[in-house]
Amino acid sequence: MFNSIKLNSRLAAAAFGALAIGTVAFADSAAAAPLPMFPFILTPPTQAVQPPVQSMPQVQEEDRSVELPARLRRQVVAYPTREAPGTIIIDTPHTYLYLVLGNGQAMRYGIGIGRDGFTWSGTQTITKKAEWPDWTPPPEMIARQPYLPRHMAGGPGNPLGARAMYLGGTIYRIHGTNAPETIGTRVSSGCLRLTNEDVSDLYSRVSVGTKVIVLPMTDRRADLGSAVR
Repeated sequence: MFNSIKLNSRLAAAAFGALAIGTVAFADSAAAAPLPMFPFILTPPTQAVQPPVQSMPQVQEEDRSVELPARLRRQVVAYPTREAPGTIIIDTPHTYLYLVLGNGQAMRYGIGIGRDGFTWSGTQTITKKAEWPDWTPPPEMIARQPYLPRHMAGGPGNPLGARAMYLGGTIYRIHGTNAPETIGTRVSSGCLRLTNEDVSDLYSRVSVGTKVIVLPMTDRRADLGSAVR
């Protein structure tokens, strides 16, 4: 009986030792790789940061500014006339546009006029004003120049420039230009052109209904303006 008790004691000791070793091993493993406290909560995957999108560089318009001769620059001049203040007088022979100010003075602008065979004269009124106007060449112009576009949206590249003032029921306009070097020349199909800066200034000074007198090419008496000092 004594031997049986010793054997049972040894077996119990061995079993306790094995249990202790297993417990230590499990504790070491848990320390090395701890389990999450809430295994059912998922961590969202990290999203890659996209590089910023680079905007396209803005295309700069070609600088077409030119230095006009002194006589063609906008200036207040002495200009005796019986016409009421606010009247526009086109001095066709000298490529000037006068805006009558009153008290014997006028604002004078250099202009481009119709080429040979395309000048005209008469009295009209401004019936419409437009900023950065679209251009639709009239049929008469298309017949002469079939390569022209049938329509062109307004903008810096448009031949009518920054502003346009339409004259009566005619096809003619007072307008700006993207070719300021043509001021003082005879180049158009009858329209009267100013630099974009000057036409914007004139546009701000006149309204629909303004009287416009276009003098004939043969009238050399119109150049009465002398600069006001």
